[in-house]
Amino acid sequence: QVQLVESGGGLVQAGASLRLSCAASGRTFSNYVMGWFRQAPGKEREFVAAISWSGGKTLYADSVKGRFTISRDNAKNTVALQMNSLKPEDTAVYYCAAQSKGLGYVPFDYWGQGTQVTVSS
Repeated sequence: QVQLVESGGGLVQAGASLRLSCAASGRTFSNYVMGWFRQAPGKEREFVAAISWSGGKTLYADSVKGRFTISRDNAKNTVALQMNSLKPEDTAVYYCAAQSKGLGYVPFDYWGQGTQVTVSS
């Protein structure tokens, strides 16, 4: 089992930046691909970004490419999502997730409780 706890959400104006963090505990953190997902009101949960075990490879949704950056610190068992140039359409609950199958568009097995990000226009 992997336990994930997100932090760093909040209310910001369009154009601002936020940094989300996710702390992991349980199994060996470096064995897991880490990802961020989000779910806006009335919409399905969508993929945002993922990072490989070592941190050397990343994937991004087209909607956030160039604005968001995912990173990880295996020594601290944390993964972060730096969000710049935020838009109102980025408003959602953001979830940290983990899976051990490898980097790609595959189901994630473990999820955090989510943190709210609200971007006002």
